[in-house]
Amino acid sequence: MKTLKYIFSTILIIVLAWSCEENVFGDTDFVDSTKAPTNLSAAVSISQDNTGVVTITPLGEGVASYSIDLGDGSEIEEGITPGNSIEHVYKEGTYDATITAASINGLTTSITQPVVVSFKAPENLVVTIENDAAISKQVNLSATADFATSYEAYFGEPGNDDPIPFNIDETISYQYAEAGTYTIRVVAMSAAIETTEFSVDFEVTAILQPLEAAPAPIRAQADVISIYSDSYTDPDPIDYNPNWGQSTTYTQIEIGGNNMIQYGDITYQGIDFSSVAVDASAMEYVHVDVWTAQAGFNAKISPISAGPNETAYDLELTQDQWTSFDIPLSVFTDQNPLVDFSNIIQFKFEGSPSEGGTIFIDNLYFYKVPTGVETGIVGTWKLSSAAGSLGVGPSVGDVSWWNCDDTCVSDRACYYDDTYVFNQDGSFQNVLGADTWVEAWQGGGDSCGAPVAPHDGSNAATYVYDENTGTVTLNGTGAFIGLPKATNTGELSSPGDAPASVTYNVSFVDPNTLSVYIEAGAGVFWQYTLVREGVVSSPLTGTWQMAQEAGALGVGPALGDTTWWNCDDACVSGRACYYDDAYVFGADGSFQNVLGTDTWVEPWQGGSDACGAPVAPHDGSNPATFTFNSGILTLNGVGAYIGLPKATNTGELSSPGDAPASVIYNVSFIDNNTISVSIEAGAGVFWQYKLVRI
Repeated sequence: MKTLKYIFSTILIIVLAWSCEENVFGDTDFVDSTKAPTNLSAAVSISQDNTGVVTITPLGEGVASYSIDLGDGSEIEEGITPGNSIEHVYKEGTYDATITAASINGLTTSITQPVVVSFKAPENLVVTIENDAAISKQVNLSATADFATSYEAYFGEPGNDDPIPFNIDETISYQYAEAGTYTIRVVAMSAAIETTEFSVDFEVTAILQPLEAAPAPIRAQADVISIYSDSYTDPDPIDYNPNWGQSTTYTQIEIGGNNMIQYGDITYQGIDFSSVAVDASAMEYVHVDVWTAQAGFNAKISPISAGPNETAYDLELTQDQWTSFDIPLSVFTDQNPLVDFSNIIQFKFEGSPSEGGTIFIDNLYFYKVPTGVETGIVGTWKLSSAAGSLGVGPSVGDVSWWNCDDTCVSDRACYYDDTYVFNQDGSFQNVLGADTWVEAWQGGGDSCGAPVAPHDGSNAATYVYDENTGTVTLNGTGAFIGLPKATNTGELSSPGDAPASVTYNVSFVDPNTLSVYIEAGAGVFWQYTLVREGVVSSPLTGTWQMAQEAGALGVGPALGDTTWWNCDDACVSGRACYYDDAYVFGADGSFQNVLGTDTWVEPWQGGSDACGAPVAPHDGSNPATFTFNSGILTLNGVGAYIGLPKATNTGELSSPGDAPASVIYNVSFIDNNTISVSIEAGAGVFWQYKLVRI
């Protein structure tokens, strides 16, 4: 039987390898880049009939096959394919089974799973149930009992009578639809027929206010007119609870040193600064962060100018998390031209439905794009030379069918220097030079060659950019963005079939980075990332923060291992002043640490492992730049850092004055908006960070 399993496993790996070699794009580099399996665990069940029969089902991600050392001296079970189980008869006793998972390229990960076989009924059953500190209406449950081998939990929610099995030393979670009191029952099982049970009526609670502050703003005061924010100067005097006859309750609360406003059971609520009216006519957007605990509850915001004149904008909220809004001022004036942003005197918030819930607001301010930064689509653009900036897939954001990797970008240099010119007068040009990438349908050989008409820029063309719908329409036979073959009706098979116009969906990642896609036939999405000519082409361009989740910050003896220490949920909550720090990669190659008024300050910096004012030079005060190539990120500038300032390439700092002039990190993209960053701070000391784009 084991021989058959091994043969089947070997055949599977060979078939997978052959399939990779024969994939439509002929690219097997992904095999070499495959990482060791992750999230390894095992489901263990023991028959309750005094036979000692144990079923072990290994689980994991990125696994090609498993092997299990059963821990009792018997032969190792090998060649177990994902989704399958093994059965083994144990004698009464306690064993450590070792589960080893192998990826397709041979990298392995192992865990130890305790197996307890007892023919006595469980005794001394102790169950721990707690409301989750961060997730509303979720309970976390664990259990211990002498002689127990596994457990089942029944959470008592009407309509859900199915138990959730769990193992020794395992904590499971369950989220209820509604808060309330529920009967939770736990059954402890051994290898004996008899079981032991525990039952309790437990009150499940909802989180009714945010547990962390809203994201800290990173815009300069010169580009902002603030109405309410700790980060900026607000109007004085200002009344956040004027008597407008409303029944809404008003409170200011503080979380992690950050103030915010609570409007309870909101009907409507005003903010009045009419004695110091605001001239926001030079601003372009209004920003606000809003939080609610109520499902299906939304709000409205209305800027009010003298008159009074106002109009509302609907705020669609996400339950139990901060929702950030950046609303163009034109949205309000389009609805009501009488709203005068040169004379704003008040704001109004409304609940939807009225009195249907409570909202928390923070960072209400007007802002404009920083002075000197070019905006709009007018200008000269190129395809970003970053891997993945050209690709195709089944949905927007998914280029899994094919995308141009680093080697592809290098091979197609004649294509990546092509420019797309949007002129101020509404004309458009494809400027391709002497050669570009010419495909077989154009009479080329999928190689560099002379541009082929009509996709050679020879025909006159114009463009229409609709900012509200996020579309660009090119009018002129042969005008295109990205690949000429991708049109709104499908992919061209002949240059002579080029349409008279093509429409693309576009959105700005930042003022100098443009995300473009076109659906070339049902469910075929060609996607391109363009950068304004003369700026740095980097997938890192933008603003990042440490992921606010357990384990996003940690240290260990190897990559992927943070067993020495990592920041758990309580740590993340306790260091809110650190998790709102921003790492800003500018399109001009600049880098900045934006820390706000406080961050986490350690003893080597003169702090006490607590929130405090940032300490130079790790306070973002020095100018810095960055380079990023083939997964290597270099920050140049004394005090510039990612993650923890103390971790450098030569070890851990003991004094701020020892900060190096540059630091090098290894970076890998988990997805377009999530990166893994690591640095070896001395031999075998790997600090590791997970960052998300904001």
